[in-house]
Amino acid sequence: MKYDVDVEIDNVKESYSFGSVAKQANGSAWLKSGNSVILATVVIDETEIVKDDFLPLTVQYIEKTYAAGKIPGGFFKRETKPSDFETLTSRIVDRSLRPLFPKGFGYPTQITIMVFSADSESDLQVLALNAASAALYVSDIDINTSVSATRAAKVDGELVLNPTLSQLKNSTLDLYLSGTKDDLLMIEMRSFGSENIEVNDMYIDPMIDPTMSNVVMGSHISNAMGENELIDILEKTQTLLFETNAKYENAFKPFKKETKSIECKAHVLNEEMATFIRDNHMPDIKAAMNQMAKSERSTALRELRKNILLTKEEWDEAELKDAIEKVKKEQVRGQILNDKIRADGRALDEVRPISISTNVLPNAHSSCLFTRGQTQALVVLTMGGTKDAQMFESLTDSGTQNENFMVHYNFPGFSVGEASPIMGTKRRELGHGNLAKRALEPIIDLDGQTVRLVSEILESNGSSSMATVCGGYMALKAADIQTSDTVAGIAMGMVSDGDNYAILSDIMGLEDHDGDMDFKVTGSKDGITAMQMDIKLGGISLDVLKEALYQAKKGRSHIIDIMLEAQNEIKFNDGVLPSIDFFHIDPSFIGEIIGQAGKTIREIIEKFEVAIDIDKKDGKVKITGKNKSGVEGAKKHIHGIVNTPKVAKIKYEVGDKYEGIVKKIVDFGAFIELPDGTDGLLHISKISKDRVEKVSDVLSEGEKITVEILEFKGNKISLGRV
Repeated sequence: MKYDVDVEIDNVKESYSFGSVAKQANGSAWLKSGNSVILATVVIDETEIVKDDFLPLTVQYIEKTYAAGKIPGGFFKRETKPSDFETLTSRIVDRSLRPLFPKGFGYPTQITIMVFSADSESDLQVLALNAASAALYVSDIDINTSVSATRAAKVDGELVLNPTLSQLKNSTLDLYLSGTKDDLLMIEMRSFGSENIEVNDMYIDPMIDPTMSNVVMGSHISNAMGENELIDILEKTQTLLFETNAKYENAFKPFKKETKSIECKAHVLNEEMATFIRDNHMPDIKAAMNQMAKSERSTALRELRKNILLTKEEWDEAELKDAIEKVKKEQVRGQILNDKIRADGRALDEVRPISISTNVLPNAHSSCLFTRGQTQALVVLTMGGTKDAQMFESLTDSGTQNENFMVHYNFPGFSVGEASPIMGTKRRELGHGNLAKRALEPIIDLDGQTVRLVSEILESNGSSSMATVCGGYMALKAADIQTSDTVAGIAMGMVSDGDNYAILSDIMGLEDHDGDMDFKVTGSKDGITAMQMDIKLGGISLDVLKEALYQAKKGRSHIIDIMLEAQNEIKFNDGVLPSIDFFHIDPSFIGEIIGQAGKTIREIIEKFEVAIDIDKKDGKVKITGKNKSGVEGAKKHIHGIVNTPKVAKIKYEVGDKYEGIVKKIVDFGAFIELPDGTDGLLHISKISKDRVEKVSDVLSEGEKITVEILEFKGNKISLGRV
């Protein structure tokens, strides 16, 4: 393969070839980095135009197992449905490139990214976006802006930009940025929480007093990343991102195809209609805005449109719909920017009313019904063992992996008043579930358990993914699962007219639709565990972002206080909720716990109705039971054995006499426990000089008797009664 251009980014060389393969596509880029090879293509369909200002863009990121020298596992030896990683990567590329297309671009567009070769250190998500952007840039579509990705990690306390996968696995931070040479477009972030930092329990707003950022009040250990540290890392990462795109544009410009003349079909606003609505129907617009549910608001606006058309029959309904939407958007934004009041009457930083009910499902292991305003999530938790983990295999992993913490998010149509059937999992559902998983994962240590959280969205008017985070945390606590901190999530928004801006806490659907930013932040009172941001403005300053982060922290702290109150009211589903406990013992006592031929451990299992696993090397004990009382009883019994002083083994001789205890009676005699815990058999014929028909007639379990050592048969001791 002949490469047209090499671009070196932070000591990593990327080689691009344009036009040598996939020549019938509108644009293509063959990218080689290390031993990874990716092909990205862009194709538009000029025979069909989709109107209504909707961009019909589809992005598909596809991995082939041959790229890593593998054959697909399972019954079918051909790649089938996309993996979660493929779907999530497709979403990242889509969200990064969608803002580049001009308004009214209605031609169906397909971007395909195929991984042909993959080495174990390549960041395929970064390479996928870079290749797709290169293919789009050199295509004959009139797009002249490069978009690329940069990832940041924190390894051993040091910032690493564009880390290898090995470095990322040892990192406490995963920060993925995409943008142009001028603007930041998207952020995906999670904190792994493997570095424990002592932090402040008390919230200090640095906008009010930046000198108080290090005050310690009731300090504890946190797994979250502080806002100031994150902003500092964003600043350094963003600088590299901007420099990278400038390099790409200079390198790719000579290979760009001649631009096609493509007509955009954006609706042109009818100013006559808009002025008529402003002059005559503003009360109706405001009344529709007060209909907080999407379905109710749509109905009110539709009725307004019909009423206007009764007197303006000559007007085009599509143009009128656009004009009404435009005036409604002006009212929403103007009221926020000028009056600092939102459509539902809230202050800019006010969170909607919250109610929390736990364990509303009596036969589930745990559950939480979390309601915030008109958004409601029912989150249900199920516990399992190691065998219940989700098996998966990524392209760059050497073998099969197990996922023991799963978050599955479902968004049925009825949650927004839509009459639509429930089909398979959509990309959005997968993405929201993944965000909630990243938010909660740093605060739990399952240690052998498998936990599945399922979030059923019952009603939605803004940020159901953040309701999933809050409800997910409460479901964890309702299952008595230990967490290192309390985590909540809040969705932030922003409205800006260029000179003036307003940051909104806990945005609802109307503000998401008519606003300029969708910014989801999860974390504790101390810092952030996960974050996702999409910017519609084309960029955001770090000063504004910092203000938004601290306003999110204030809102998050408010939600956490409500969650902590609800946590105190939790009543566990006793009898349904399984219990698991882990602890360590001195490995030298394992023999006593197991007992001769496993007798002791079988007695514990039967008595307390539990399952016991013991690691003989390090003394780790795992007890699993149907209820908490059984697990605690078994644990107490084991600790009793461990804490009982060991009796030195006695060297028995034939003819020695000892006092023993009748441990178990059987048909052919009785097992007698000798002073050091060793068992011996007292045969029925050796119990008495007289014939004994039934052992239980002359002996009872727990009775003390004196016995004599008669003989040794291998490891067994034969006894006679004195």
